Amino acid sequence: MNVNVMDAKVTGDMRGWRRTLHAHPEMAFEEVSTAALVASVLRDLGYTVHEKVGKTGVVGTLERGIGPSIGLRADMDALPVAELNECPHRSRHPGKMHACGHDGHTAMLLGAAALLKRDEGWNGTVHVIFQPAEEVAGGGRVMVEEGLFERFPCDAVFGLHNWPGLPLGSFAINHGAMMASLDTFEINVAGRGSHAAMPEEGIDALVCASHIVVALQSIISRRLPAGDAAVVSVTQIHGGDSWNVLPDSVVIRGTVRCFAGAVQSRIRSLLDEISTTTARAHGASATLDYRECYPATINAQSATQVALAAARSTVGDDAVILGCRPSMASEDFAFMARAKPAAYIWMGVDGATSSAPLHSPHFDFNDNALAIGAAYWVNVVKAFCRPA
Repeated sequence: MNVNVMDAKVTGDMRGWRRTLHAHPEMAFEEVSTAALVASVLRDLGYTVHEKVGKTGVVGTLERGIGPSIGLRADMDALPVAELNECPHRSRHPGKMHACGHDGHTAMLLGAAALLKRDEGWNGTVHVIFQPAEEVAGGGRVMVEEGLFERFPCDAVFGLHNWPGLPLGSFAINHGAMMASLDTFEINVAGRGSHAAMPEEGIDALVCASHIVVALQSIISRRLPAGDAAVVSVTQIHGGDSWNVLPDSVVIRGTVRCFAGAVQSRIRSLLDEISTTTARAHGASATLDYRECYPATINAQSATQVALAAARSTVGDDAVILGCRPSMASEDFAFMARAKPAAYIWMGVDGATSSAPLHSPHFDFNDNALAIGAAYWVNVVKAFCRPA
């Protein structure tokens, strides 16, 4: 499908859906009105609709003849961010907004569903998957664990994310890694509390924790090979409640991002080693609680070729980047990509002036990208489900 021949009604509908969703953001596993809108549109289009898939998710199915089965996924949830835009469709729910463009993702897939219904250029089964709770809560994992692909068999599954920094009308994709894994850690440092005026009578957990934080910076720079891409970030330090008391304990929290399981295991081991040995040197003790949250998003070779062909059909060869730098951000589409051959692509949304970054209180999805995204989805299906 060529973007230039996009149906004007579908484009208008997508804009309306997107702005309605933006004005009424719902967070992880609270996407009740969002799911109701999605289900209503799909039913009107003639799809077989399944609700409450992965708690608040929706799957619509369309079959045409005999052919492969494909999954197209869009995320639906918003973020706990207070919107600072003054547009007419600004969030009406204080402290919540679509700061990552999931309103646009949902609208584009609904638009594609409308276009696919009347497009005769494919045979097979299309499952449009509207996923809840991408932001940290792991709705993709929940859908997979609750039998998404057993209920809706897919030979391959595809995902898309809008990407500020890429110009409108462009795409970027890799063979292999696109997004990093997400792990969290908590280090509990136990010392011995004392009067702040007499620190020698205690074991200063705050000083010990400070040394641990500094020592953790050596993991990437000195303990891993230079070619192993990874990030270790300490994001919280909590300890003490009084001006004149040294606390018994301090908690350090942070996140780890990487692309390979071996690197992930090595970092986990080093976090434990550094925290325990540094604490011991200060006469304290430390325990590590490490949690693997999202795996890395890895594109399969075969599915990437399909996505690449679809992107080129949508915007032309020159506007598609193959071999972009993977992001250290994470994405729970990774759970679907771990279960099925998958491809995840970034779509440019920057217009004449640059877009606000993702998760910014000033972010607003570029409606000019809606037709491009819907056309891309149609082209993915036509590339994967070619008529015999």
